[in-house]
Amino acid sequence: MNDWPEGRDDAYGRGSAQPQPEGVQRMRHIQRQQQPQQPPRPPQRPAGPPAYGVPPQQAGGHDTYGGYDSGYNTGQVYGAPAGGGPGGPGGVSGSGRPGQVPGPAPDWRKRIKVGSIVLLSVLVVTSVSTYFWADSKVRREVDLSKVIERPKEGDCTTYLIVGSDSREGMSAEEKKKLHTGSAEGKRTDSMMILAKCSSGNTMISLPRDSDVEIPSFVGSQSGKTFPAQGRRVKLNAAYAEDGPELLVRTVEHNTGLRIDHYAEIGFAGFANIVDALGGVELNIEEGFKDEKSGADFKAGKQTLNGEQSLAFVRTRYAFAESDLQRTKNQQKFLSALASQAATPSTILNPFALYPMLGAGLDTLIVDKDMGLYDMGQMFFAMKGVNGGDGVSMNMPISGQRGGNLVWDKAKVQQLVKQIQNDEKVTVRGN
Repeated sequence: MNDWPEGRDDAYGRGSAQPQPEGVQRMRHIQRQQQPQQPPRPPQRPAGPPAYGVPPQQAGGHDTYGGYDSGYNTGQVYGAPAGGGPGGPGGVSGSGRPGQVPGPAPDWRKRIKVGSIVLLSVLVVTSVSTYFWADSKVRREVDLSKVIERPKEGDCTTYLIVGSDSREGMSAEEKKKLHTGSAEGKRTDSMMILAKCSSGNTMISLPRDSDVEIPSFVGSQSGKTFPAQGRRVKLNAAYAEDGPELLVRTVEHNTGLRIDHYAEIGFAGFANIVDALGGVELNIEEGFKDEKSGADFKAGKQTLNGEQSLAFVRTRYAFAESDLQRTKNQQKFLSALASQAATPSTILNPFALYPMLGAGLDTLIVDKDMGLYDMGQMFFAMKGVNGGDGVSMNMPISGQRGGNLVWDKAKVQQLVKQIQNDEKVTVRGN
């Protein structure tokens, strides 16, 4: 029985003996809807890096290539930095700014190395500049080559340190404040020998009333030779007669010790250095008062300003030992001053170093061969004496002659020999 509808193509669905397959037969009752032909899409430049093989998706979560559903949804594809995801062109980078790719980690080792080089360069330039600035302010006015008949050189470096009563550069108000008076010219107010030795440093005060002989000498200004006349005077008279050169000549002649360097500072410079340091801490064992110097101290540890410091080192009439006690106070104070000045907190601090150098160098007078290094050695030697690494003493005294203090010749000779040979000093003075 044939159930196929009438009018059908009999060849439809039947086998064929032909070697070629039959053509497609059209069924009249079925109409297939033809898809409208879409124009070809123009090629578009991708907005970002490839999405690792993930087909591009359109709004709505479906891809419609000819109506075909790709099956991809609109969720985030993990591990695929799509165009708008983190790290992509429209994303947020690790730095928190859109569109920026994180850079490499900083090389701290290189940064530290560069920073160290810059810091070292700054320190070198600052140190060199400070050296030349300070060196230009030093007053090298004493010519030791004019000193004649000098003793032999010893193994230690010796300094003759002088505090003068020069009022140079001081106003009338400053003179009144510091109780200096208004005397013209300048005289030695204190004198001491500092011997810097490997065996230990020694500081020897020379009382200005010491009885000495004025030897032959060549005038520092006239160049004229003055023969010895056997005159015996107070030590400070040599300075008053022909200045530092004759003072050095007189000290060398009466001690037999060669002086390598000379350093002198006046009243104003001394007080300014102390004030620039912020004062000097000192322990005064017994209080004293003196109207002439302006001293008025109580016993105990205290910090002295410039005015008080000058009064402390100048006072003599308040003591029974007069000038001998004054020289002891001078040694004590200078050692304390050097101890506080030659510290890292001062040397490495430009706000402390520059004012101190500026205050002292303006009035500091030295010999022509003395450099900043020699000055530094002098300060550190004084600091060593204060720290207990050396000896502090007065020149040994055997008596008096006409009000002048007479040195103990035997002890002086022994003391000089020990310093010349860089031996430990065992001699003690008054």
